[in-house]
Amino acid sequence: MDFREIEEKWQKRWEESGIFQADPDNREKFFITIPYPYLNGNLHAGHTRTFTIGDAVARYKRMLGYNVLFPMGFHVTGTPIIGLAELIQKRDERTIRVYTQYHNVPEDVLLTLTTPERIVEYFSKEAERAMRMIGYSIDWRRKFTTMDECYQKFIEWQYWRLKEKGLIVKGSHPVRFCPNDNNPVEDHDLLMGEEATIVEYTVIKFKSEDGVIFPCATLRPETVFGVTNIWLKPTKYVLAKVNGEMWIVSFEAFEKLKYFDKKVEKLGEVDAKEYFGRFVENPVTKEKVPILPAEFVDTDNATGVVMSVPAHAPYDYVALKQLAKDEETLKKYGIDRKLVESLKPIVLIKIEDEDYEVPAKEIVEEMGISDQKDEALEKATKIIYKKEYHKGVMLENTFFPNIPVAEAKDRVHDYLIKNNLGDVFYEFSEKPVVCRCGTKCVVKVVKDQWFINYSNEEWKRKVLEHLERMTIIPDYYKKEFRNKIEWLKDKACARRKGLGTRIPWDKEWLIESLSDSTIYMSYYVIAKFVNSGKLKPENLVPEFFDYVFLSKGSVEEVAKKSGLSKEVIEEVKREFEYWYPVDLRSSGKDLVANHLLFFLFHHVALFPEKYWPKAIAVNGYVSLEGQKMSKSKGPLLTMKKAVEEFGADVTRLYILHAAEYDSDADWRRKDVEGLANNLRRFYEIVKENYFKEPKEVTTLDKWLISRMQKAIKETRDAMEKLQTRRAVNAAFFELMNDVRWYLRRGGKNLVLILDDWIKLLAPFAPHICEELWSLKHDSFVSLERYPEYDESKVDEKAEVAENYIRTLLRDISEIMKFVKDAKEVYIAVAEDWKREVAKIAKQTGNMKEAMKVIMSDERFKDLKKEIPSFVKRLFKEGFDFYEIDERKVISEAIEFFEKELRVKVYLDESKVPEEKRKAAMPGKPAIYVV
Repeated sequence: MDFREIEEKWQKRWEESGIFQADPDNREKFFITIPYPYLNGNLHAGHTRTFTIGDAVARYKRMLGYNVLFPMGFHVTGTPIIGLAELIQKRDERTIRVYTQYHNVPEDVLLTLTTPERIVEYFSKEAERAMRMIGYSIDWRRKFTTMDECYQKFIEWQYWRLKEKGLIVKGSHPVRFCPNDNNPVEDHDLLMGEEATIVEYTVIKFKSEDGVIFPCATLRPETVFGVTNIWLKPTKYVLAKVNGEMWIVSFEAFEKLKYFDKKVEKLGEVDAKEYFGRFVENPVTKEKVPILPAEFVDTDNATGVVMSVPAHAPYDYVALKQLAKDEETLKKYGIDRKLVESLKPIVLIKIEDEDYEVPAKEIVEEMGISDQKDEALEKATKIIYKKEYHKGVMLENTFFPNIPVAEAKDRVHDYLIKNNLGDVFYEFSEKPVVCRCGTKCVVKVVKDQWFINYSNEEWKRKVLEHLERMTIIPDYYKKEFRNKIEWLKDKACARRKGLGTRIPWDKEWLIESLSDSTIYMSYYVIAKFVNSGKLKPENLVPEFFDYVFLSKGSVEEVAKKSGLSKEVIEEVKREFEYWYPVDLRSSGKDLVANHLLFFLFHHVALFPEKYWPKAIAVNGYVSLEGQKMSKSKGPLLTMKKAVEEFGADVTRLYILHAAEYDSDADWRRKDVEGLANNLRRFYEIVKENYFKEPKEVTTLDKWLISRMQKAIKETRDAMEKLQTRRAVNAAFFELMNDVRWYLRRGGKNLVLILDDWIKLLAPFAPHICEELWSLKHDSFVSLERYPEYDESKVDEKAEVAENYIRTLLRDISEIMKFVKDAKEVYIAVAEDWKREVAKIAKQTGNMKEAMKVIMSDERFKDLKKEIPSFVKRLFKEGFDFYEIDERKVISEAIEFFEKELRVKVYLDESKVPEEKRKAAMPGKPAIYVV
């Protein structure tokens, strides 16, 4: 069979019939959206996973009878597309290699993509082609790009309304910044470090006798009371004038300080060794502490000057211990060993429910760490920090006795800043952070920049309250959302370079690419009318959006201002009110920290509560043969290439089954090929049996029907929880195993389950299911009713009997391995009294109670020696098969056993040795092979 031929046939028929074009009607609606792709490359396996989960849910809901809207648009704003056009224009070798090798763009085509417009045109067509090739049930009438003029009118409306609510502010804030583009950058703009956040360090000003400041950067200002010394790396540093003060900082820190809205001047270079053994004053305790050398100091992290708190910082504890024993270093820098040995840990914090005396000392000893270069120190540091932050209380030797560490941290920071004893230093949480133009990014404090006021407490409160009412899948992500919302700070929403909508009240600035992608789900309603010609840019005045989305104003007033008829305005409004809110937003986990947060914030800020999102689902990443995929470095598997090579249904089934939604998936070619063979076998089995006339129903048929009902129940339950791996496992793999066994057993009535099986699998492998369904039906299987679980068709006895046969076959096969040239097999079932005793034992469920009832039963008075050991064994091994008529089941399966085992099989107790016969249990007959 040719997968692609079948797939293209049904994709064409779906398109011609318009079965996925969703308009309001009297059915219950289901509005599902997935993130629109950014068009600076071809769709890859990561998109394939997120989008296929979304499509499987859309198809499943449609077959449940919902009116499903599943739309798609394209994201093109920001700097990456401009950057790519410039690189192609320059014939950048790396870019040419990446896009021809990983994105499968023919070089002659790539070299023509020298403008943002050409890139958008090319990749939008490629993205739509790929999504059609894989069979997504998208309503393509609603597509748009974020540079469409009508979309920009929509964004302008959104930002006017946010500004009116006081949620857009102008100020100075730290942002990720590209020095080359002279622009703030967001996740979409980055080549590396997309998940890097900005971390605020507290700088504590330790001062030498000559007035030079050694600015120690720390995330734990509350531990300043326990500083025993400060550390410098044995290398060159910069002497700089910072806002009129003399600072010693690393070369890297000096470069970073230039972006912090400070007056920074380089006065010279100094060697750290000049300061080793000298003293500085702790600005809080006024204690004099020495400056010592340490190799663990990272000069590219914050100021490159570190305060040492050996009681609570494992790195410091180990470094001091190591230095005290390091004769060579002490001699090299003229440091007195007694000085180092005199530096004792000062304990400042008591951890609740822990009995650490000196936390850093004890965890280092527990983990066996003795070298400051040991990577385990990072883990030790995180353990201590987490425990102290969440469960720690400050001691009497601090300014804030009995105060929780989390609160003391802020209090100490504020005290330092207020008294000019401290400052702040901004750093990335991970490195490197690299712009798509190739430039290393910095943290910059930007002045007179437009920000979204996400720190607004009232706004946060509303978002947090709504989060508690929402469904988050998986549920444990709700905690992560809560934490991210609570910690979210103001965010730059504008830039000077790139593609995008201009801020309507300040045309010098463009709205950046994450900030224009927050409520676009509502625009899918508008896009249908734009694409049909009913709405034009000049019609989309702010009053139009106010009326449609917020029911503000009157239709007469809007008609007058927009130039639209009242009928068109009301039609758009009715459609919006029918589809909104979003029932499910399904997305990759990389968007939890940004887009999905903004999605919630902006809906809560702009729309009435009834239109706030109902549910968010988060799925994991995809790797390729165990390697992390990269759009810029490889490896990469594009959606189009996967479909061309393996087919749409194989690609869909594999990506849905590779991992459960919350786990990361791995694309492995060998496994994909194995799945393709399974799908071909499914197709052949159905075709071979679909037109056979049903025969009289046997026990074996009842087993198959029962198994189908169990599969229906399992698949539906899994899909309600978005567990696509479990759903595909039940609907395809487990049923395939059952069908193979059924055919192996000689089943002739497979046709009884085929309609249900095709429908059950349709959301996951829609093309092959349409092809098979069409052999007997005129309708689309995509629009059929999904199979309903029918408990009356579940036959537990038939299932128990079949499991009995399967187990017995396996047991006989195992015994035959030890008998050379076996000719005959004799089977003896357990004596009848054992079955009766087993019934009583199962009913009571308690061995002591069972023995009491059994021993008082007259039927068993002559078996008092045998019963205790039998009942004990029974409770140990279980009661699985006692309810079936074993003799009948074996008798009916004799022919099957003989065919499988290629020996004569007899149900004859007399030929089985007495010792074996007496050991038979209900459900576990004695087997004798000769």
